[in-house]
Amino acid sequence: MSMAGDPYTTGKDEAAPQGAGRACACASPGGASPSRRCRAPLAVLLLVVASAMPLLTGCDRSPAADTPTVEVRDRALQGELEQLERIGTAHPREHVKDLLALEARAAPGSAERLEALSQRAALLAQVRDRPGHEAAVEALKQWPESSPVRAQVPLALMLAKAQWLKANGELGAGVRLLAGLSDLDPAKADPRLLWRATALLAYMQGDYGEVDASVESGLKALDLARSMNASWRAASAQATLAFNYFRSQQIDHAKRTAQEGLAAAQQDPDPVLMYSLHTIRGIVYSQDSDAKVSQMAREQALQYAREAQSPTLQALALGNLADFELRSGNFPRALALSEQSMALAHDSQEISTEILARHNMGIAKIGMRRLDEGKRDVLQAITMDAQREAGSYTADAWLELGSYLEQVDDLAGATDAFHRSRKLFDQVLRDETRKAVLEAQARFEDQQRQREIRLLNQDNSLKTEQIRSRDLQLKLWAEVGGCVLLSGALLALAYRRIRRTNAALAQTNESLRVQSERDPLTGLANRRHFQQAIAQLTRDQQGLRGSLFLIDIDHFKRINDQWGHAAGDTVLVEVARRLRSVLREQDLVVRWGGEEFLILVKSEDPEDARQLGQRLLDQMGGAPVDHGPLRIPISASIGFASFPMAPQDLLLEWERAIDLVDTVMYMAKAHGRNKAYGVAAMAARDRDQLLALAARIESAWHQGQVQLVSLLGPVQEGRA
Repeated sequence: MSMAGDPYTTGKDEAAPQGAGRACACASPGGASPSRRCRAPLAVLLLVVASAMPLLTGCDRSPAADTPTVEVRDRALQGELEQLERIGTAHPREHVKDLLALEARAAPGSAERLEALSQRAALLAQVRDRPGHEAAVEALKQWPESSPVRAQVPLALMLAKAQWLKANGELGAGVRLLAGLSDLDPAKADPRLLWRATALLAYMQGDYGEVDASVESGLKALDLARSMNASWRAASAQATLAFNYFRSQQIDHAKRTAQEGLAAAQQDPDPVLMYSLHTIRGIVYSQDSDAKVSQMAREQALQYAREAQSPTLQALALGNLADFELRSGNFPRALALSEQSMALAHDSQEISTEILARHNMGIAKIGMRRLDEGKRDVLQAITMDAQREAGSYTADAWLELGSYLEQVDDLAGATDAFHRSRKLFDQVLRDETRKAVLEAQARFEDQQRQREIRLLNQDNSLKTEQIRSRDLQLKLWAEVGGCVLLSGALLALAYRRIRRTNAALAQTNESLRVQSERDPLTGLANRRHFQQAIAQLTRDQQGLRGSLFLIDIDHFKRINDQWGHAAGDTVLVEVARRLRSVLREQDLVVRWGGEEFLILVKSEDPEDARQLGQRLLDQMGGAPVDHGPLRIPISASIGFASFPMAPQDLLLEWERAIDLVDTVMYMAKAHGRNKAYGVAAMAARDRDQLLALAARIESAWHQGQVQLVSLLGPVQEGRA
């Protein structure tokens, strides 16, 4: 698995991407850290800054200027603080001492002292020094009321507490705490504090599973960095943003943002920043068919980590290289790199890096067919991620575990892992397409439609009032002038206009409603439509009646990676056409999310379901999809079941029914793809027993408690 490390606890805000192995690009909530090489010449740097102050202030260099003024001293401190902000997390315990010295030099109640205290609280959180961190928080609470920066203290406190929660794995609590940023006036907030808090929120939201929100927060952090005219801050924000685009499956956005971040970093580089951007590039290019870019980026990241002389960064870089070796099938090399990473992570007490190393160690052992030992390591890593509420990592970890178990023919374990991953992804990526950025776009489009409806209603109300006003005028003229017939004719004309306007409005509203319930790419119904339809169908029933099918296009990511997203869109449109060609007008077919489709037919007969399942397999895989000169072979894995469930005619709520067909669909994937599994009967007396069997359906099948129908798809043509 791949990870991009942490962003800002005090300094770097670098996200935490994932790939097939698990890798990491930055350090923990303080981000990464600079090298001792960066730190050694700090005094020289400060001397240069101080000597340049007259130029910065526009003053002539004169003997009188040799005595530092308050302004020069403050600006010199600001320069030192920014340098520590950039490099502080590489060697946090040493830099805590530097910050204490800067606090002593800063004027009581000054902005510089507040900044030094805020950074120190972040580093103390990174090393999980509870007494030291609590003392720093108490110092913030005791900040003098007369201070000109007293208004910034609540933001500094919020940031310090969130950094502690992040360092100790309480992601949910940290996200909820930083939600208070939305109540702040950005124009009145200290830009450095606000940027660090926003960058930290983007990182934690991504790890917690709120991917759409993490993208929005990342864009805000980038805007703040640019408004501060700080290229290194912009590069750091783009690292996190690129990772969250990657995690939301927006690969093109991720690559473009990573490239922009690298260009920004090169304007004002340091080893930590360059490490982070190269690690991110290694992750976002990890799905390419040509592995050279990803490999080179990871090797460059390791070089910068060594230059930074930070054990934390070196542990993460080694974890990333282990991930690459896992993808390449070099399991012994991956295991060796993971063990090195584990040793460094243990010494530096970095929980997230230790989880990364343990996970990759387990996957490597599974690849070497040391199954029991490998599964134990991976499950321990998953448990640790779950305890720290890292929903995105947990979902990815289950998915990766399932993929490797499938490769070593542990089909029961693979099915269970796939199913657990699916449930977590449904929680993490809640939108109709299971892509969080597209969810934000869907919300935007829905809001646009609602605004159009409101505008049409307002326009209709205005026209109605105009007609009423005209009606009153006509009545007045009729009474005054006696033009009863003429006014009646005018009134009739006005009322006909109202009816036409109302009819047009109703037609427009209905059109907008239909659009909001259709997938714009395939024209199929979407989840919103399904949920409304299923609510009506099951309103007077105790559960779902009919036959339910869940269809997943096999290796769809490979299609996107090999031939591009335009080819992927062509495949989705053609699959929708093929599904409609098999189904009747009254059957409900839904684009369930990404490359998944859901079908509900009214027939409750298991034999009808079996025949339809075979026709669906044949249609899906019978012929390649034409995309320009390409002929792209496709196939699908299908899970299906008929309700009420034989032999006891048991019903399930529609959500539980979907869970059941989802499980057997993943069984079809784990058992080779291009096939379908259907549940014909389950030896259950009641609903609870039925759900219990569904939770262990593979073993229940082998024990004869579940009767499954297995269908094979057509033989595939050669690849394009």
